[in-house]
Amino acid sequence: DLVEEHLRTDKNHQIKAVLALHSETSTGVTTNIAGIREAMDRAGHPALFLVDVVSSLASIDFRFDEWKVDVALTGPQKGLMLPPGMAILAISRKALKASQSAKCPRFFWDWAPVLERNARGEFPYTPATALLFGLKESLAMLAEEGLPNVFRRHNRMAEACRRAVLAMGLKLLVKNPDECSNTLTAVCMPDGFDSDAYIAHAHRHLEISLGPGLGKVKGKIFRIGHLGSFNELELLGALAGVEMTLKSFGVNIPLGAGLAAAESYLLHSASNTGQGL
Repeated sequence: DLVEEHLRTDKNHQIKAVLALHSETSTGVTTNIAGIREAMDRAGHPALFLVDVVSSLASIDFRFDEWKVDVALTGPQKGLMLPPGMAILAISRKALKASQSAKCPRFFWDWAPVLERNARGEFPYTPATALLFGLKESLAMLAEEGLPNVFRRHNRMAEACRRAVLAMGLKLLVKNPDECSNTLTAVCMPDGFDSDAYIAHAHRHLEISLGPGLGKVKGKIFRIGHLGSFNELELLGALAGVEMTLKSFGVNIPLGAGLAAAESYLLHSASNTGQGL
């Protein structure tokens, strides 16, 4: 509603683009991209629609054409399961036309030479060849599993993680369940405990790599990732490590409660989805 209202007030179309994050990595919040598109359509505004899908592509359902996205940007290091080192874009004809009328100087960021060479199967600069071979294999893995199954698996891992966190007596940073990302879970540290110190403790004792809080939530949350090539055993191992290190850090949690909640959900959901045990 706020997006629609704001666009309706822009009578002279000074707003050139609406930018959105599909999955916000630092907080674990998912944005309703389809809803934003609907708001733009209701407002009848011609702005471009640009979406960051860095931590959602190949993990959470994203529909470039159906949602009339003009530019989608991602990297290879999340759902595509590769090291960082490439920028991967999808662009609409509307965005391409807008870029041709842009007057800002550019060279490396110019789409025209990339598209021209792409028609011949070439690249205008030195490409990240090793990553391109890796991307080919990643896409084959995703196709073999099937995107609907990939999305269901990510949803199962995320829901199991969230249930485990709540069973430990901890709180999720994201309050609205519909806005929880299926690629990572942001966990609030109990009062009196510093999450950065806990993250260092967990890594020092069990070599667990947890994400820190950034900005306003620095020292207040830690983040558990569950995306890409990730299964039940990896999640349960991570949760066991989180429970053990929280306990040894002095946080009063019921040891084993999180694991039990995750295991129960994974077993129950496996029979409904055909995934897992």
